[in-house]
Amino acid sequence: MRFVITGEWDRNRLLQVIVVLYALYVALLWVTNAMLYFQKMTLAPSSVVAYYLGDEANYLPARSLQGLTEVSHFHLFAVGMLLLVLTHLMLFIPVRSSLKAWLIAVPFLSGLLDEGAGWLVRFGGPEFAIVKVAGFLMLQTSLAVLVIISLWSVLTPHQAENYVGLDDDFPEDEFEDD
Repeated sequence: MRFVITGEWDRNRLLQVIVVLYALYVALLWVTNAMLYFQKMTLAPSSVVAYYLGDEANYLPARSLQGLTEVSHFHLFAVGMLLLVLTHLMLFIPVRSSLKAWLIAVPFLSGLLDEGAGWLVRFGGPEFAIVKVAGFLMLQTSLAVLVIISLWSVLTPHQAENYVGLDDDFPEDEFEDD
């Protein structure tokens, strides 16, 4: 992490390769996430209602408690780990702490909203369908923004002095060699 924090990021090609390849994986996940969503639903709240509450005309059963639990069990772990890695990279970009806080909080909140909204539709009522659509769009947007910023951070040359002064929390003397 010293390379990222001190601005030596530009000179560590292996670290750059890791971040670029990870961003590629996340971009592919982003595409498949959208494909899976649109195979089941559209952005119309009525399609969300039909998916979660069932649709007799199309022979769709309502989502079961067990089915929602199994999906949530996996998604809460996987999305949490994905966001942990992506948002962790935001700690080291040369922007103000307040922007970093947003770049970290919004993806986690949108992930919870996306996952929890299905439960709300199924057990709270069809009026929560718009929350599912909003959660999906927020999560997809958050992931895209995090990937773009991560790629920008490793592919754009930065000077170490650009890091100092932009972030109120930057511990510049903590990483000096003894």
